[in-house]
Amino acid sequence: MVKTKWRSVDGIVLLNKPIGLSSNQALQRVRRLYRAAKAGHTGALDPLATGMLPLCLGEATKFSQFLLDADKRYITCIQLGTRTTTGDGEGEVLTQEAIPELSDTELEAVLDKFRGDIEQIPPMYSALKHEGKPLYEYARQGIVIERKRRQVTISNLTLISRTSDTLTLDISCSKGTYIRTIGEDIGETLGCGGHLKTLHRVSTAGYQPENMLTLEEFEALAEQGEEVLDERLMTMDTAVEHLDKVMLSAAASKDMLFGRTVQNPTTLADGALIRLYDQESSRFLGLGQVKGAFIKPQRLVNTSELTL
Repeated sequence: MVKTKWRSVDGIVLLNKPIGLSSNQALQRVRRLYRAAKAGHTGALDPLATGMLPLCLGEATKFSQFLLDADKRYITCIQLGTRTTTGDGEGEVLTQEAIPELSDTELEAVLDKFRGDIEQIPPMYSALKHEGKPLYEYARQGIVIERKRRQVTISNLTLISRTSDTLTLDISCSKGTYIRTIGEDIGETLGCGGHLKTLHRVSTAGYQPENMLTLEEFEALAEQGEEVLDERLMTMDTAVEHLDKVMLSAAASKDMLFGRTVQNPTTLADGALIRLYDQESSRFLGLGQVKGAFIKPQRLVNTSELTL
């Protein structure tokens, strides 16, 4: 077996994750194509789920938390009338009940309960940890761990279509939202139970779905060479575009890269997290935080090739 020769490659790519693969399995497939020495994904999708999975390569992994914390958008189909052990189609059927007949107006009144700020209890089949172990490991042993309610924000919930036993929804939500739980809770509110039939993540942090590539598309590009593959890399600062941008002089940039606090050339509020760039080269340096008249380094990029 030929040992992979890893290389330094920095940036973000958007994978349209296929059904049946875990997020880590999908990440490793793309990582090997790039031969990236370092890589990480930004918010797991269950094997049953498909859609946008931003992958951070190299220095971009330093900013993956911002994508984990970002708002996300999903298209999901809820199967009504059937409860499962996992809240999705992979679990065993627990109960089956008759589905009530509802007018569009009555259904909208139910869906409206799930808009805005709502509370959820995280599902047992989740990666949340209890005493160092993911909850799904307890769930597989039949052990139920008490979970605290958490508040999440559903900024949009639109009914796309409905059948006699399914609802297809477009949902935009804050970090930490469990769409499976929304599916189950809607089923409970209707009195018949329910579970997720399909789940597709449309976008994360404003990244557009048209920029996603499938594994097959990544593989086809790789066959054309790494230069072609590298053209699909987005710059790492796209993960933090929501933060204010500050340009530093060459001298201040050099001090910042050495981990020194520099003079604050802005009027931004104390405590603000900011993107930092070298004024002469426009090179992204990383993140700093405003501390009164100064900027303190927070998370810096390894810019050993940057000439200052």
